[in-house]
Amino acid sequence: MKVVEVFNVAPTSESNELPAQTTLPLTFFDILWLRLPPVQRIFFYEFPHPTPLFFDTLLPKLKHSLSLALAHFFPLAGHLTWPLHSQNPIITYKTGDNVSLTVAESHADFNHLAGTDLSEAREIHHLLPHLTISHDEANVLALQVTLFPNSGFSIGVTSHHAVLDGKTSTSFIKSWAYLCREQQQSPFSLPPELSPFYDRKVVQDPNHLEQKYLSDWLKQDGPNNRSLLVWDLQVPEDATRGVFHLSRSDLEKLKQIVVSKKKGNSSNLRLSTFVLSVGYAWVCRVRAEETKNKTVMLALNVDCRARLEPAVPETYFGNCVGGRFAIAETSEILGEEGLIVAVDAVNEGLESLKEGALSGAESWTRLLLEGMKGDVKMIGIAGSPRFDAYSNDFGWGRPKKVEMASIDKTGAFCLSDSRSGDGVEIGFVSTKEAMFTFGSLLLDSLQS
Repeated sequence: MKVVEVFNVAPTSESNELPAQTTLPLTFFDILWLRLPPVQRIFFYEFPHPTPLFFDTLLPKLKHSLSLALAHFFPLAGHLTWPLHSQNPIITYKTGDNVSLTVAESHADFNHLAGTDLSEAREIHHLLPHLTISHDEANVLALQVTLFPNSGFSIGVTSHHAVLDGKTSTSFIKSWAYLCREQQQSPFSLPPELSPFYDRKVVQDPNHLEQKYLSDWLKQDGPNNRSLLVWDLQVPEDATRGVFHLSRSDLEKLKQIVVSKKKGNSSNLRLSTFVLSVGYAWVCRVRAEETKNKTVMLALNVDCRARLEPAVPETYFGNCVGGRFAIAETSEILGEEGLIVAVDAVNEGLESLKEGALSGAESWTRLLLEGMKGDVKMIGIAGSPRFDAYSNDFGWGRPKKVEMASIDKTGAFCLSDSRSGDGVEIGFVSTKEAMFTFGSLLLDSLQS
């Protein structure tokens, strides 16, 4: 790969509505993710045209629309800091702050990287930008556009998890794509469903979770460790990446399997696309990886915006994700009724939402730390089919493929809509042997 140029793109607004300087404190929802590695995604787009067309036409539109999008999402151009005078880490933005946009050229096989075959996890790392993070300060966002001459291009996104969750990150990408696609008609405005809401006061903290989460992080490698450095999680040498598809027909088959085995006792169960897909993938993965832990846990991310009292606006900028946990004995997941056990466990985890979106929140950092240490076999869920990742059209068509690259460090599943619009995609990273086994297991029950 060859780096062609690195641009520093600043927010541009001809309406002069940008603040000269502003700060946003992290809420407890943000602080929960303070030291997790950045979230990394790659969008692959077909562009079978000569190289000059990319540099003369496509790239200028991408840069201009990025500047316009940052005018609406200006904190992304700022920095995360933790001043001594502030109890919380804060996001600071001032005029002149910008986002790094790396433009590169690669002669790797675009169709392979944007295809559906298993691949080495590291193969796409050169398409991702580096996010500068030190003890004292962290950038919030970095971007990279990589051209594959006469084949396509990719957009790599690296974002700080303590500043934005999947919904906010997706909203920014959608806004950038919208402004790039529609800039001739409506260059500076966004539709209401994409316009970010910044008022932090809407997130209330009656249980003092902010203080608890801060205390938990300060004790890590402490005492009083105010460092902003994130965990340096390593990608295993033999890590293999795969994306698997469950169609609506597949999901209906899974539903019928559960209903038939429950023998009429499934009326109280959620048998949604989410429950069926993550439950089934969980079973197949535990079996494929031959998990030895006595207990396995699935960490379910839940958007809390509409679940809080009072509710938080859907376009709230920042993290607003809570945790729910599906827990099962490994031996039961490995047994003949593994799918039923998994679906029951996922439903039980989600059922606790009736007690309130923040029920059990006091233990979220503890469970997160235990899961990262490997005391319990915990698998997280990143992404959501509701994000409609494949709808991000910058004016040259929908993505050919969307990857959540950072799951090779966290070990999480990535759940997404599919390019065809039929069902869901499930991506994760494991050993090559486990990935082949997972693929076989995924098909077995659906073909029987």
